[in-house]
Amino acid sequence: QVQLVESGGGSVQAGGSLTLSCAASGDTFSIYLMGWYRQAPGKQRELVARIANGPSTLYADSVKGRFTISRDKAGNTVHLQMNSLKPEDTAVYYCHADLVGTAPDAWGQGTQVTVSP
Repeated sequence: QVQLVESGGGSVQAGGSLTLSCAASGDTFSIYLMGWYRQAPGKQRELVARIANGPSTLYADSVKGRFTISRDKAGNTVHLQMNSLKPEDTAVYYCHADLVGTAPDAWGQGTQVTVSP
């Protein structure tokens, strides 16, 4: 199994920055993709950014140009640098690992990001 632990969440004013980190442990050899999702109150969980070993990246349209996802050379730690934060970025952010084969995906417990006007 794979365990994911997020860190770096907190509260900032609009226009500020935060960097989230996610450390993977366990059977990390099975990780194919890693990424970040977020869920705001009353909304569905949505993909924020994703990165593969290549590395290739994918971003939600709402965060392009503001957020940057990166992955350590070992491939077991992912970061999300969030700049120019907006109140609508307020959500619980979840780290995610897409595993090879039929193994269930791994999810972190979530970290709160709050952006005040």
